[in-house]
Amino acid sequence: MARSTGLPSSAVQREALAGLRALYDEVDALFGGITCEASTDCCRFGVTGREPYPTAVELALLERAVAARGGLPKPPRLPVVSERRCPLLGADGRCVAYASRPFGCRTFFCERATPPADGVSRRDVQRLARDVAALSERFDPRDPQARPLSRAVAAWRSR
Repeated sequence: MARSTGLPSSAVQREALAGLRALYDEVDALFGGITCEASTDCCRFGVTGREPYPTAVELALLERAVAARGGLPKPPRLPVVSERRCPLLGADGRCVAYASRPFGCRTFFCERATPPADGVSRRDVQRLARDVAALSERFDPRDPQARPLSRAVAAWRSR
């Protein structure tokens, strides 16, 4: 049920965010064997040519995590524009909302990452992606489309 503000009720929000965390636990278990050098290559969208497209429920979780830490990190003073650095990277090169990072951040790795010996099933990843999308649809049926992370964060900055 939606309130007059158009936002999902508190109960719906809590249930959806708990469901998302459970799905993220599945994703993390699936990708648990991958080792990463923490180079932040995957966090430079201009370098990889890829950017996460989180759904409404993922953005709600991210926004809560960012608010809990006191807000977004300050953008670099002299950014390398062509890198298109993730707006959630702190000055130390770490994600400020790592525990709440979206599905796309949990499932994409640069070439330097070492995959687990038995690999990751594409079918499992696709199923989990569908589950996240379905959860987001229930969370906010009026906002079913994922959007670029940088665009969503820019909207937060403008508030």
